Amino acid sequence: MTEDNWGRLRQRLLKTVGQNNFTTWIEPLEFTCVENGVAIFNVPTNFMGNYVSQNFADLILHELNISGEPVQRLAFRVAANTAARPTAVDAAGAADDLPLDLDDEALTDLPRARTATGHGAAPKDQGETLQAAPLDPRFTFDSFVVGKPNELAHAAARRVAEGGPVTFNPLVLYGGVGLGKTHLMHAIAWELTARNPELNVLYLSAEQFMYRFVQALRERKMMDFKHLFRSVDVLMVDDVQFIAGKDSTQEEFFHTFNALVDQNKQIIISADRAPGEIKDLEDRVRSRLQCGLVVDLHPTDYELRLGILQSKVAQQMQTYPDLRIADGVLEFLAHRISTNVRVLEGALTRLFAFASLVGREIDMELTQDCLADVLRASERKITVEEIQRKVSEYYNIRMSDIIGPKRLRSYARPRQVAMYLCKQLTSRSLPEIGRRFGGRDHTTVMHGVRRIEELKTIDGQIAEDVEMLRRSLEA
Repeated sequence: MTEDNWGRLRQRLLKTVGQNNFTTWIEPLEFTCVENGVAIFNVPTNFMGNYVSQNFADLILHELNISGEPVQRLAFRVAANTAARPTAVDAAGAADDLPLDLDDEALTDLPRARTATGHGAAPKDQGETLQAAPLDPRFTFDSFVVGKPNELAHAAARRVAEGGPVTFNPLVLYGGVGLGKTHLMHAIAWELTARNPELNVLYLSAEQFMYRFVQALRERKMMDFKHLFRSVDVLMVDDVQFIAGKDSTQEEFFHTFNALVDQNKQIIISADRAPGEIKDLEDRVRSRLQCGLVVDLHPTDYELRLGILQSKVAQQMQTYPDLRIADGVLEFLAHRISTNVRVLEGALTRLFAFASLVGREIDMELTQDCLADVLRASERKITVEEIQRKVSEYYNIRMSDIIGPKRLRSYARPRQVAMYLCKQLTSRSLPEIGRRFGGRDHTTVMHGVRRIEELKTIDGQIAEDVEMLRRSLEA
């Protein structure tokens, strides 16, 4: 069969299987030759060859035969490794039970998985065979802004990324949305593969781990699944809280975890909360996660948010070199948008795009007009109860003592600080605040507020306490 004949046959297959199936499964096939009634094709991976064998073999054989080609079987060879044994399919469509390149098969089958791998992949000069989406090139250690809330997590991630002997296993990074967990996970993968390209690093989400496990159960390929996940050098699982409540997935994760630890392989996990706080997580899985280094990424403070904005402005200036940003704008954004770094970065991106379109300097007026909805949504409502709790924790006294009648200075001063913060950070009236503090009169609240205002000017410790508490409440 000539290339022209194969080209015409492909057009007929396109009409039969549809554009999506054709683009994914038929178009990558590279016709080689027909030998002794066997049509041989090169494929990017063994998985693709097996999938085509199981789902499109009958159709391809039928089209070949009506084209006048005396073909009884199809055979598929991995293009990057033609020495590998082909997967053959006879006219009935039954695949021979031939060995698979498990790394290529399983990694290709992970939908939207972000992977970095050296071991088991084709050499770079022969073309990448893995079809999974790459790691985000923006998420490196160089682009990660370090501040007090994330310095420990950054240092731990750096240590793991250096490779060498496994010092703590697993490394568990946890924290809220938009605090940098995924950024650090990607940065570790990039650094490890840069230092050692032969290292087999697998990064995926817990959802993808569960999907691959369920698929292996359905297709009765559990041995392939176990081989894949037990043959990696570094396993990175993002958002592990999503396997909570999934008993079978947790059991397989537990066994995979133990197998890798026994081989002294590195495991890196991220979650949105500490392992002990993840509901419906099995005790044995929770205890395994807690046996390594568990690091919290704290909510960002004002200085860190300002540093992130300054870093992002430098990047935006490469795209919009003629734009100017007025003094005070970054400080304003760092103060007002405090809940989520992604929202902060998105707001800056929108601001630069808007200013570029209207041809104006980025000043306070444009910022407030452009980001009115974001600024409104970011106005977190601080409650009197939250202030009372924070102050009692800060001064290491009971909340009942803040509200109660005791007049000892060790209780009265924190109470006045709490009243002052309630007046500054909430919209509650003085009588309302007094009622929340054990039914006190509004004049008592007024006295407490004035007293703290006076002490702030003469007592550095009080001024520092108030500022620390304010930042903690606004973070």
